[in-house]
Amino acid sequence: MSEPPGAGFGPGAHVDAALLAAGAASLPPASGDAGMATGIDPATPRALLPLARALALANRVMVGFGMLALLAASLVLTSSVVTRYLFKASTDWQDETAVFLLVGATFLCGAFVQSIRGHVGIEAVSTLLSKRADAIRRIAVDLLCLAFCALFAWKSWTLLHEAWVDKQTTSSSWAPPLWIPYLLMSVGMTLLALQLVVHLAASVNRARSAIAARAA
Repeated sequence: MSEPPGAGFGPGAHVDAALLAAGAASLPPASGDAGMATGIDPATPRALLPLARALALANRVMVGFGMLALLAASLVLTSSVVTRYLFKASTDWQDETAVFLLVGATFLCGAFVQSIRGHVGIEAVSTLLSKRADAIRRIAVDLLCLAFCALFAWKSWTLLHEAWVDKQTTSSSWAPPLWIPYLLMSVGMTLLALQLVVHLAASVNRARSAIAARAA
């Protein structure tokens, strides 16, 4: 038989627990992070909702690839240590394979982390700002991040083209083609840039809605 909330904590504790639960349920979600669990900001403009849904689906797929890549990299590195220690064997292919897998996991999952705004950030400043100033800060940060990621994505695609045309390889004895990591970087940074476009539009849309609500 289940016990009521607060049972065992003394008389009246269940009443306090019920009041706390009711108060928590009545709290509104944070305006900037509501819907982040689904990867789609509720303030996303209608015109960008198809792109946001496509990115949410792609991000789930990329997270799956990332998990498999990390697992494969750990197995490759473990086997590399064992073969070097026991058999004194050369393991050039294992080192570079692990690097390629880690590059893929890092870049391909970047858009997913951005979709939940999970990248490392410092909140000390944002807590000191007013809601209007914090909204401006978020828009400015999204804009700067978008500019950087768009430039990174463009450069990655140019490097991929050069590596493919010139048949570039690494300098190791195994010499795998360099277009593989460049392709992973290009796809990952493109997805991240598109995710930032959606977030920037949502931030602007949220700010406009707040201004219109105050003016009404």
